[in-house]
Amino acid sequence: MEYYIDPVTFVTQKSGFESRYIKNLLGLLDEGATIPFISRYRKEMTGSMDEVQVGQVREIYEQFKELEKRKKTVLESIEQQEKLTPELRKQIEHCTDLRELEDIYLPYKPKKRTKASMARDAGLEPLADLFAGQNPKGPAPEKAAQAYINDDVPTADDAIQGAANILAERFSERADFRRRLRRDLWNQARLTCSLQVDEKDAGPMLTYADFSERVARIPSYRVLAINRGENEKKLKVAVKEAADQHIDWLCRLVIAHPSPYEQILRDAAADSYKRLISPQMEREIRNELTAQAEKQAIEVFAENLRHLLLQPPFAGQIILGLDPGYRTGCKAAVISATGQVLDYGTYYLTQSEAKKHQSATALANMIRRHDVSLISIGNGTASYETEQFVSKLIEDYHLSCSYVIANEAGASVYSASDLAREELPDLDVTIRGAVSIARRIQDPLAESVKIDPCAIGVGQYQHDVNQKALAAALDQVVTSVVNYVGVDLNTASPALLQHIAGLTAATAGNIVAYRNENGPFRNRRDLLNVPRLGPATFTQCAGFLRIKEGDEPLDNTSVHPESYDLAEKIAAHYGLSHDDLKDMQKLAVLRDKIQMNAAPKLAAALKAGEPTIKDILEELRKPGRDVRSEMPKPLTRRHVVSLSDLKIGSVVRGTVQNVVDFGAFVDFGLKTPGLVHRSQLSRHPFRHPTDVVHTGDIVEAEIISVDAARGRIGLSMKNVKK
Repeated sequence: MEYYIDPVTFVTQKSGFESRYIKNLLGLLDEGATIPFISRYRKEMTGSMDEVQVGQVREIYEQFKELEKRKKTVLESIEQQEKLTPELRKQIEHCTDLRELEDIYLPYKPKKRTKASMARDAGLEPLADLFAGQNPKGPAPEKAAQAYINDDVPTADDAIQGAANILAERFSERADFRRRLRRDLWNQARLTCSLQVDEKDAGPMLTYADFSERVARIPSYRVLAINRGENEKKLKVAVKEAADQHIDWLCRLVIAHPSPYEQILRDAAADSYKRLISPQMEREIRNELTAQAEKQAIEVFAENLRHLLLQPPFAGQIILGLDPGYRTGCKAAVISATGQVLDYGTYYLTQSEAKKHQSATALANMIRRHDVSLISIGNGTASYETEQFVSKLIEDYHLSCSYVIANEAGASVYSASDLAREELPDLDVTIRGAVSIARRIQDPLAESVKIDPCAIGVGQYQHDVNQKALAAALDQVVTSVVNYVGVDLNTASPALLQHIAGLTAATAGNIVAYRNENGPFRNRRDLLNVPRLGPATFTQCAGFLRIKEGDEPLDNTSVHPESYDLAEKIAAHYGLSHDDLKDMQKLAVLRDKIQMNAAPKLAAALKAGEPTIKDILEELRKPGRDVRSEMPKPLTRRHVVSLSDLKIGSVVRGTVQNVVDFGAFVDFGLKTPGLVHRSQLSRHPFRHPTDVVHTGDIVEAEIISVDAARGRIGLSMKNVKK
């Protein structure tokens, strides 16, 4: 489509990045390049923008295209009305803000039948024009109105009122007033709540029974909570503002000088504000507050999910997965170091002593028989009781294994899915859940991609935000993490492969089918033999797919095939041949030789981009590394913690389970996690709790409050030495 404004200039101004990089980036996006590919392998073209920055630019570019599309619609609409002047066209074409565009369009926007349109139909627009002209020597309103009396307008007062309705609509469409008012309301208006039900029926909404807070200061989680209360008809919500002050502003704008029509204009301005402008602005403020709150909630959810997916795997271990339950028993499944199911069963850990003893004996035998080193306990119903059972089991039977609490959110969804039936066709749906809980510890990323990200409960108010936007953001996180980590081309499932840059569910399935038919991939170039995987797709995906012990040693790195020649030249610079790259001892020597500050000289000598040189050096230093290995592993335990063990002032060590706007929840072995309120997170200023802690972090915190009745523990990280 033809653009009214240069997209490079628009995106540059909105993003703050250099125009030359924006031009390159927009070109790459238009060619279909993916964000992971651009941020990893096109750094010279983008000034080394990371994924977040590339994503921001893409978002602005999409906003630009939406704005230009809307301009075309607006221009066509006004042109059809034969009201498009050269000045108005120029104003619209040069508009850079969608809200501003809608303000300009408002007087020309087709409307439903209104008081003003009925007055126009009755022929009262000339009378409104007379009043608006404000001629100091004009006829008295009543006299002027006489000429407009007819069957539809029986009296002069009716004519004056009709003309005032037209004026009120005109005043409401003044873009200059709306801009000023919008700014003032956002800074000064207050969001207020009152209770619409009895206090005993209010539940959590009782907090907002008599609530008032500045619109500009209200945190996002409160906005979403208030929206929920309003939807449940427990709260009445309103925007309170200085209406009289704003009506005076409007009067000063529309009344140029004294005239016989001043009071009519004043009354029309008041009516315009109260009936038209204020309700519109209240809706706009509420919508903007909700949009910002949803965006914040989705960002927090995405950040939590990212860190959850980046948890390091307990690779090479035999793991027992336990899916706790009361009435139906605890489902157990043992998986091998490669994720294969070795054993499974159902045990009753919370019922009679006889059943508990029987289950303990059977589970201990299973653990010893398969040499289980780690037990993964789901954190759902009966989790704490199961943890107590396992702790006692380890002690009573002198078992060498330990246990960890796993996030089981979405396990039941996976268990009943087509993918689970395909992967575990011989297992009952309930046992599949235990397998999933075990695999989540063994390789959190590989297992979690099989589950709808929305089902992984690591956020707040996830059901109160736009579900389409949430799903898109979380899917983007999954894709980002999968490409950041990279996947083993010869072991990855279709569910994992389809998140690789450039691949789809269909091409992922074709890769697995080709692998099953032809055996393991020996070379990345073999991907070009996969049906429907052409050169363009290969360019996007190749660098993120790893081949261990293949024909080409660089295939087990993130070095892109297009840079293999460059990587070999760098290796040669340090005295290594291509074949030497297969020798771990020689690579160890190389690791000691490489200095990252050598990148500028190498870039100049080899006539290559410095960012690419740096990335290759990093890969040659740590070939085949798993970036997740640098993250803290989840805490393993052998003993359970009880409320009676806790004392004010003592320091506990735990895993950050969830981060929300008002703080972080830390699992340190109690039935319910402790809360570190944002006021207790740090002595240093920060914008959001995610600036201080992330999901999966191992932290130490001081116990500052214990509410045994409600099982609530207050924690502080402010006084704990790092």
